[in-house]
Amino acid sequence: MDDRRGVATAGTWCVDTNKTIDAWPVEDTTNEILAMDRQGGGSGCNMAIDLKRLDPAIPVETMGLVGDDDDGRFLLAQCDAFGVERTGLLSLPGGATMSVDAFNVLSTGRRTHFYHQGVTALMSPEHFDFSRSRARFLHLGIPGGHARMDAPWRGEANGWVATLRAARQCGLATNLELMSTSRERIAALARPCLPHLDLLIVNDFEIGALADVETRDANGANAKAIARAVDAALSLGAMRLVVAHFPEGAIAATREGGRFALGSVAMPKDAVAGVNGAGDAFAAGMLYGVHEGWPIEKGLRLAHACAAASMRAVSTTARVAPVAECLALAEKWGLRPAPA
Repeated sequence: MDDRRGVATAGTWCVDTNKTIDAWPVEDTTNEILAMDRQGGGSGCNMAIDLKRLDPAIPVETMGLVGDDDDGRFLLAQCDAFGVERTGLLSLPGGATMSVDAFNVLSTGRRTHFYHQGVTALMSPEHFDFSRSRARFLHLGIPGGHARMDAPWRGEANGWVATLRAARQCGLATNLELMSTSRERIAALARPCLPHLDLLIVNDFEIGALADVETRDANGANAKAIARAVDAALSLGAMRLVVAHFPEGAIAATREGGRFALGSVAMPKDAVAGVNGAGDAFAAGMLYGVHEGWPIEKGLRLAHACAAASMRAVSTTARVAPVAECLALAEKWGLRPAPA
């Protein structure tokens, strides 16, 4: 793998319509949307663009499905604008590109997504060809959002397992992005993937679902429980590094026994425009650090800084900045105490 460089992102490509509202409404009422914009979204899109914003020189290629429609053409243009190699991003005629209405609630800082699969309901392992990829890492997602990939596939538990296995056979190290759906669905779809992963970068809810550990209590994220869940996840899979992030910080562990914790960026409340895409940005910063051979602590710092940069906009990727600018934000605002 010494001659490999860059990241292949594969799976979800969608168009996000980001909508900002003051408070979540009750049914049968009329409510104002305060702001809205249209951006690319999904695990394949967000990781690709975040990496290119962090460092335009890093090679990024992508694979997935879009429709032969205006949204699909918008996403292909996004690839071209950021220099993402898109030969593997296939346009299917006669169907709609996956779309998401992403609601950002100002009064709570919470987000809610409504999505339509469109042509990605047809996505299968056959749509991913890693044989000519020279990327070092595959970032794949998202289980729970694609009907055919979520189903059993030719003797494998699901299409995600088959795709991860194929990527590793072609020499790529693998990372999986998850979707915060029910604990039961995350466990059912993602646990069979763990033996086929080299990295796992997820949030506190997702690591808890994988490990069957309750990681949240009345006070929010429970750092000690998250640490137990990270260790449990390591024991269930082949990962050499597992990272779990949450609003106050992140906890990481390596197969060799390394343990790390770092507080998140102490971002002023009035600097936060939205949290949509913050998890993707964290993962991009962390994966970039791993790709560059950085120490775990330095990667965690960039991951938190990249997440903070992204939260300056309602959309997922618009305010992610070059590595040096992200790290300068962390230096300016400081870090919260390390979770313990």
